[in-house]
Amino acid sequence: MNFTHQNTCCAFASPILDQVLPPILILEFMFGLFGNVVALWMFIFHMDEWKPNSVYLTHLAVADSIVLFCLPFRADYYRRGKHWLYGDALCRILLFLLAANRAAGIFFLTAVAVDRYLKIVHPLNRINRMGLGYALWVSLGLWGLIFLATGYLLANKHFFYNNSHIQCESFNICMGFTPLSTWHNTFYVLQFFLPASIVAFCTTRITWQLKSRTIDKKGKIKRAVQFVLAVALIFIICFFPSTISRVAVWILKVWYDECKHFEEANLAFYTSVCFTYFNSVLNPVVYYFSSPAFSGTFKKKDALVVSNNVTH
Repeated sequence: MNFTHQNTCCAFASPILDQVLPPILILEFMFGLFGNVVALWMFIFHMDEWKPNSVYLTHLAVADSIVLFCLPFRADYYRRGKHWLYGDALCRILLFLLAANRAAGIFFLTAVAVDRYLKIVHPLNRINRMGLGYALWVSLGLWGLIFLATGYLLANKHFFYNNSHIQCESFNICMGFTPLSTWHNTFYVLQFFLPASIVAFCTTRITWQLKSRTIDKKGKIKRAVQFVLAVALIFIICFFPSTISRVAVWILKVWYDECKHFEEANLAFYTSVCFTYFNSVLNPVVYYFSSPAFSGTFKKKDALVVSNNVTH
């Protein structure tokens, strides 16, 4: 354990994390990069008809592709026993990108869920007629919100010295509640629960709409239900564990002021954070199975390949 002069801060040796996380992070990098590069290729070069949800998913794929390049650095960091070798500037950039990607994953998936909800439950709403320009402004607004909420990570040093190791962490367990750490934790929790509530509402209303209609032309409502259910599954698998473990640390800080009470919670949090990175792997799967434009493009390409093989 390590102690600072102002506050008591905790640093724990995590041999389990040092052994398990590097190969997991590398696998997430490989599969996630492949899936998102294919997704961007399909969106940019082979999308026949652009819709607002395509705009949101493209922004999400861009965010995922960028942040995936942080994972090899994070894997090397854990391989060295949480020892950062790449300097202060790269530490700040990496932590900012990881935080921004989590927010982008949540916000843009929520935007697509709301878009599906409006088109299915309120098809006559004027928002549905605003087109791509409206979707681009929404995307810019979401990026602005993400930067305002996470940009402070670029302004502060995040080094934490533990014996001979230099740790690069945005979540250090220090006793007391500073304004910056309080905001960091508050945003981390709220950015999950508020969008999750919106996605749950959209899922319920779209599902009810499917049950109340005897005819669903072209399976439009059924596909919308599948999409919002897939989004809800990503929220549960990727974002819920780290959020709950962070809340647990917050609660423990109210009751305890000794580091020994936080070791298990610290291990749980950094283990669950890997599930957050896993959303970059799952998102391309959601694009294929839940976006008719995306899967339709793939089917057209497959049909063209088969046709060319037959003619030759």
